[in-house]
Amino acid sequence: MLLRVSPNMRSITISGGLFATRPFVHPHHLPPIIALAFLLPFVFILAAVVTLEGVNRCTSFVSSDCLGRRLGPRFLSEGDGDSMGLVKDLYKVLIQVNSEEIPVGDSKFDAKTFAITLKAKMENMDEEEKISRLAEQLHKHFAASAIPKGIHCLSLCLTDEYSSNAHARKQLPSPELLPLLSDNSYQHFILATENFLAASVVVTSAKTYPGMHSWFALNPPSPAIVEVKGVHQFDWLTRENVPVLEAVENHHSVRKHYHGNHDMGAALSDNPRVFASHLQARSPKYISLLNHLRVYLPELFPNLNKVAFLDDDVVVQRDLSPLWAINIEGKVNGAVETSRGEDKWVMSKRFKTYFNFSHPLIADNLDPDECAWAYGMNIFDLNAWRKTSIRDTYHYWVKKNLKSNLTLWKLGTLPPALVAFRGNAKPIDPSWHMLGLGYQEKSDLNSVRKTAVIHYNGQSKPWLEIGFKHLQHCWTKHVNYSHSFIRNCDILEPQY
Repeated sequence: MLLRVSPNMRSITISGGLFATRPFVHPHHLPPIIALAFLLPFVFILAAVVTLEGVNRCTSFVSSDCLGRRLGPRFLSEGDGDSMGLVKDLYKVLIQVNSEEIPVGDSKFDAKTFAITLKAKMENMDEEEKISRLAEQLHKHFAASAIPKGIHCLSLCLTDEYSSNAHARKQLPSPELLPLLSDNSYQHFILATENFLAASVVVTSAKTYPGMHSWFALNPPSPAIVEVKGVHQFDWLTRENVPVLEAVENHHSVRKHYHGNHDMGAALSDNPRVFASHLQARSPKYISLLNHLRVYLPELFPNLNKVAFLDDDVVVQRDLSPLWAINIEGKVNGAVETSRGEDKWVMSKRFKTYFNFSHPLIADNLDPDECAWAYGMNIFDLNAWRKTSIRDTYHYWVKKNLKSNLTLWKLGTLPPALVAFRGNAKPIDPSWHMLGLGYQEKSDLNSVRKTAVIHYNGQSKPWLEIGFKHLQHCWTKHVNYSHSFIRNCDILEPQY
């Protein structure tokens, strides 16, 4: 861009760069024009970069905090390839738009009008970008909630195998091994799931029991001893023993919350990360009995003293036997805390993350800064548990939340457990359990490799197309894609 100033300082000419050659003759135009000549390139770069990177930190393009942080040549040195590509594209468009001559002396094109128009364009881009981000999260939510065609096929094939193949219906475990299921000299793991690809030692729902039983009968993971049980096979799980959960499933507000219009209440002011967490919390799985099952472990396994409970979206990467040697000091629940760690997104969860502290019942009974802990890989001392009132406390708070029309919390099944286990949870070393691989794309790969159990909590499960490609391998490498059932259902090994 070239500026020519007349000797008498009464006119200037701007040519090249973003502008066609344009003379300005009014002497009062000189200061703002010179300022604009130097600032405009940075303003347009600012608009592009904030569009890409600032939506989670900036309320708008023109807010003072964004302007203060992002003005300057550092955009060009720190921007990634996508950012710089959009900047170049924006320049091309602006050059095309500015190729038309602007009439000299026309008051419609003074500096104030230009600034107002530019601000309006920026705000419009900001709004459109936020709409796009919110729509992206909504689409990911639906993708994460759906059952992939291959896994649905696998479920049907295994269920059919259960009905037609006697070997698929054989007793699990064999009669001579049954006493070992209550032998406390063995280490017992419990996993509640309906996902055939993710399952290990299994408690499953009635509808998926035949297929799950068929899978482990035909593919025994020796030397492990596996028992597959459906929730319908536990005599203790009656309506009399779990009345609160029946109420949860039938409560009109609950059904509206979990099965209603999921994009209702989304506003342009929403942070996409916050919107994503609210969508995840509205998954119908949170009102299924299977998801609440862990609070009944002492009753469901009355002969066991200690168990490890795993979610179905984890990968066990090293021997978990040392878990049984951890001294949890008489507590019930050994778990990794989620309020301390280098990843400030994943490891920044305190009670205020989950509970509504504007409600007096919450404000009067809980501490907003109390550390939260994670489900997904827990070591439970069932003997210590049986001496507590954890189950009753859990029921009490679930009832309170129903009566308050879900105003105490809306984030799944962890909040009532955080309250119920208060004073009975013992923090264990974070190297046992790494979270966030289902929503933190920038998970530290070195930590992923070193952690005993990695957890794909979040929407981007490794068996879904929306899974993060660089994190999927830790899960997919354990799947036998040459297995006939998996191959016949067109479940293909990802190509990286």
